[in-house]
Amino acid sequence: MSTGLVDSASTNVLPLALDHLYPIAVRGDGVWVEDSAGRRYLDAMSGGSMALTLGFGHPEIVAAMRSQAESLAYVNGERFTNPVREKLARELMTVAPEGFTRVRFVGGGAEANEMAIQLARSYHVERGEASRWRVITPAQAYHGPTLGTLAMTGRPGLQRPFDPYLPSQPHIPPSTSHFDPSGQAALDALDQIIEQAGPETISAFFMEAVSAAALPGYSPPRQFWEGLAERRDKYGFLLIFDEVVTGMGRTGHWFAGNVTPATPDIIATAKGLGAGYIAIGAVLCRERVYEPFARGSRIWNVGHTWDGAPVQCAVALQVIEILRRDGLINRVRERGETLRRQLEDALRDIPMVGEVHGHGYLLGVHYVDPRDPSRFLPPELGVAGKIDREAMARGLITLSTMPTRDGFAGDQTLFAPPFITSDDDLAEMVSRFAATIRQVAAGIEPALRGPVTAGGTA
Repeated sequence: MSTGLVDSASTNVLPLALDHLYPIAVRGDGVWVEDSAGRRYLDAMSGGSMALTLGFGHPEIVAAMRSQAESLAYVNGERFTNPVREKLARELMTVAPEGFTRVRFVGGGAEANEMAIQLARSYHVERGEASRWRVITPAQAYHGPTLGTLAMTGRPGLQRPFDPYLPSQPHIPPSTSHFDPSGQAALDALDQIIEQAGPETISAFFMEAVSAAALPGYSPPRQFWEGLAERRDKYGFLLIFDEVVTGMGRTGHWFAGNVTPATPDIIATAKGLGAGYIAIGAVLCRERVYEPFARGSRIWNVGHTWDGAPVQCAVALQVIEILRRDGLINRVRERGETLRRQLEDALRDIPMVGEVHGHGYLLGVHYVDPRDPSRFLPPELGVAGKIDREAMARGLITLSTMPTRDGFAGDQTLFAPPFITSDDDLAEMVSRFAATIRQVAAGIEPALRGPVTAGGTA
C-alpha cells in the first residue's frame, strides 16, 4: 500500500475497481475534501455522485440529524407514522409539479426507481389492465444497479453478466443533437415499439428529464416531449421521471418535471433530498395514479425497512428549509448558465471538445475526434479515465464516462458542483478542469495524427 492510498490487496472492502488506488478521505469542509496525506481536492461532483448538494459539514443539517436521533431515531413505517414524515410529505407536495398529491419514502435512488415501476404496474392492475408490464426507456440511460433498474438501463455493457435475471425491456435511441436533433426519429422508434409490443402491454415510459451519467446534461428537444405527451394520452401508459439526480434543485428548479413540456405522472427522486448526509429517496405521484388504489384494494404491500424513518425525514426537511431560505435553487438556475459559458470559454480552443450543454449545475462536456468532429474519439484511447486521473492529480474531483458499445455515446465528463460553491471556487474548478483537458488532449495528440479509422459517429 502506498502512503495515503488503498489498493485491493490492502483492504477487506470489495472495491468497484480492483486496479484502482483509492485516497483515504478523512474530512470535508464546504466544497473541499481532504485525504489522510493532507491533500485537498475541489469537489466539482457534489461528493462524487451529485448527492452532496449543500457541501460538507453543514452545521444545521448535522444538528437536525442529532436532535431527531435523540428524540426518535427509528420506527417501522408499517406500524407507525411520525411527525417529520408527515411534514416532509406536505412540504414535497408544495414544490412538486401541479397535481402531485402523494409520496412514498424509500432508502435511496435505485429503490425509488424500482418502486416507481412497481407503482405503475400496480396502477394498471388496480384498473383491470394486468397485461400492462413493459417499460420503455431511452438507450443511454442509467437508473440503478438493482435487477429491476438494470433491466431498464439502456446500456448493454452494464447489463452483462446479469442478462439471465433481467426481463427484456425495449429502448429507443436518444434524440441527441448529432443523431436526432428534431426528436422525430425517437418518436418513430417509440411508435414502432408500441405497435410491435401492443399498446395494451405498455405500462410506462421511463426517462431522465435531464440525464446525468449516461448522457451528461442532455435533454430531448421540444418536439419529442410534445410527441411523448400525445402518445401517453392516446395509449394510456404512464410517464415516469427518474429525478434521482435532478430532483431538489440540481437543474435550477425543485424538479425538472416542473418545467418540461410533458408533465410526469410519477417522479422518483433521492440524492439531493438527503443532500449527501443520509440515504433517503421518494416516489411522488399525481392524484390520478393514487385514485385506483383508493377505489380498489386500498393496500400497498411493498416496502423497505427505512421507508420514512424519522432521522432521514428530519434531514430532508432541513435540506428543504435551507434551499428555500438561502435561495439556492434560484442561484443554481441563474449561476448555472454563467458556469456553462465559463466552461465553454475555457475549453473553446481545445479541438477535442465538441459541446458543453446542460441545465443549472448539471453540465456535460462532450468530446469528439479532432480529425473529424462528427465522430467520437477512438475508445481504445481511454480518454474518460485519463481525464479523471489527471483531474485528481490536480486536486479536482470529476466524473467522466467512456464510449458505449451501441455507438450512441463517446467520452464525456459531468460537471456538477455543490449549490453552495462560491464564485471563486467555481472559477478555480473551471481553471483546473481546463488545464486537465489541455494536458489530456496534448497526451493523445500523437495517436490522432493518422487517418480516422475508429470511433462512432458523434
